[in-house]
Amino acid sequence: MRPSRTLALLLITAATCIATAAAQPPAKPKYGPWGVDYATMDTSIKPGDDFFGFAEGTWLKTYPIPADKSSAGYNSELPDLSEREVRGLVEAAAKQPHNDPMVQQIVDFYTAWMDEAGIEARGTKPLQPWLARIASVSTRAQLNNLMAEPGYASPIDIGVAPDDKDPSHYTINAGQARLGLPTRDYYLLPGAKYETIRKQYRDYIVRILTLAGIGDAPAKADRIVALETKLSQDQWTPERRRDPQATYNPMSRAELTRLAPEFDWPATLDHAGLGAMPTVVVRETTAVAAAGKRVGDTPIDTWKDWITFRFVSDHAQFLPKAFDDARFDFYSHKMRDVPQQSDRWKRGIRLINGSLGEAVGQLYVKDHWTPETDKLASELIEDLRAAYADKINHAAWMDAPTRKEALAKLASFDPRIGHPKTYIDYSAMIVDRADPLANAMNAGIFEWKLDLSRMTKPVDRDLWYMTPQEVNAYYDPTMNQVTFPAAILQPPFFDAAADPAVNYGETGATIGHEMGHGFDDEGRQYDAQGRLRDWWTKQSADLYTAHAQNLIKQFDAYEPIPGVHIKGQLTLGENLGDLGGLEAAYAAYRRYVSRHGEPPVIDGYTGDQRFFLAYAQSWQGKQREGALRAQLLSNPHSPDAYRVNGIVRNIDAWYAAFGVKPGDKLYLAPADRVHVW
Repeated sequence: MRPSRTLALLLITAATCIATAAAQPPAKPKYGPWGVDYATMDTSIKPGDDFFGFAEGTWLKTYPIPADKSSAGYNSELPDLSEREVRGLVEAAAKQPHNDPMVQQIVDFYTAWMDEAGIEARGTKPLQPWLARIASVSTRAQLNNLMAEPGYASPIDIGVAPDDKDPSHYTINAGQARLGLPTRDYYLLPGAKYETIRKQYRDYIVRILTLAGIGDAPAKADRIVALETKLSQDQWTPERRRDPQATYNPMSRAELTRLAPEFDWPATLDHAGLGAMPTVVVRETTAVAAAGKRVGDTPIDTWKDWITFRFVSDHAQFLPKAFDDARFDFYSHKMRDVPQQSDRWKRGIRLINGSLGEAVGQLYVKDHWTPETDKLASELIEDLRAAYADKINHAAWMDAPTRKEALAKLASFDPRIGHPKTYIDYSAMIVDRADPLANAMNAGIFEWKLDLSRMTKPVDRDLWYMTPQEVNAYYDPTMNQVTFPAAILQPPFFDAAADPAVNYGETGATIGHEMGHGFDDEGRQYDAQGRLRDWWTKQSADLYTAHAQNLIKQFDAYEPIPGVHIKGQLTLGENLGDLGGLEAAYAAYRRYVSRHGEPPVIDGYTGDQRFFLAYAQSWQGKQREGALRAQLLSNPHSPDAYRVNGIVRNIDAWYAAFGVKPGDKLYLAPADRVHVW
């Protein structure tokens, strides 16, 4: 649910500009004569057989994925631009005298990262104090405390977040933690592909431990893999973790002790600074209980080996090149099929965006944000709110009590645009100009202390979970907020000069998608105040669920890699967002047409055809097989091609626009089409 789409707000402003285009004639569109790129299309493909191929077929066949990336397409172009813009700001600041401590922190963090010669010269010396902390552990109580400290791995994640049932206050969450491989499937699925990955992972562990000067690496690697395999067997699947009711289990400390007595909860929570909070919300209950058993029955030395490996691996990029190369070789090259490491400056920009993000964001906003953009985006959001109100009012499957609650939720919807009202103050964060590993640890410690400082106060609704320079957006169900950072409000996706049909197909569908998350299978379980509460009548809920089950079945049938299907349940929220968003956007476009008259045919394409073509081209993208496999196993988003073909085949207007008939590969009988709204 958060984040939901990499292009979300940028597209919003484009449709808004439709209303002002007549008064201020814009320049020529960036793509094609009216906003769609003819060069990417393959008109030899029948739209009803493969609409994504029709819109993007030439590009798919001819455009190479850059050597340092796992994917290509519009979704990667704008992040590249944002990184270049931030690099310019940071490197300019490094060359000019200034008296701003915040700017100095940014410069020092980036300088430490870019000092490859210094990193090589220091070798593994920066590791030693952190590994010594692990080595000092001799009891299970000490082990539990170590697992609760920032920067060290644990089989149980503990964090601070708004309470799902009382989102005005914070609570502690405890749940299953990530392992060394991306998901449990990589440990458990049969077949040569997964067996090869598991062997390569074991070899990687040996390599990392050996580089760190740790003896008996092969035997330790075997024990680490065995431990993680046991942990994975008890972890919840990504699909199950999407259920907000199943993952909301508040417990007292006594109840926690009964659930997982091997994990000394009172002492560990006190050590972590969480002693003031009497209740913990346990997410994956059985996984937490099983992880506790592993803490109790696995030798302390094995846990220390695991934490040591994880610490070195997780921080390999801050160490000499051999460590960095080893991590890239396994996680990017072998796992995701990426041939080449990204330029160091690019990775440095991503690091400061992650560690000093809102400090960098302040610099970014000064150069790359205007109040006019804010105004235009806000106007379009209100247009989409009105479109959704109309859809809710006319949804035949929604009864009156449920409709009343849905409209109240829509009315309380809170959009945030551009940048936070108040930025994080990083002055307490220590930045060392000569130790990038210490900087990474200090950033984690700073973030944890920041969470602790907020814990006993009312939830601050003005906090952002993304930075202004991030090309992304998200819906937060506990706040009923959609947030759109500044970086997404620029070309190639926002184009005020484009045809209205294009702006509605791209911008309208995307903002509709984001707003629709408030009513997807997860978001619909939160009310107008962001509380996890069942506000649906049984009749409406049953009809909604029947629609959703049909969409699950459709996506379960898709097989992007032989033997690997899309998980319809895992991707349901995003698929519902895509379908509902496109339905709402098309309705909004037809409202526009009713006011301005039926648009002319342009280059042989009607307005409706241009609308759907724009939607298809907004999802331009392709991936390497390893990256695609990882997405299919764990990511709630369907691959780009299926966010087009899997969605339009449910839209009646698409059939009419392109004359899709029985016998076409994407054709679905009317009774088999899924309609959210």
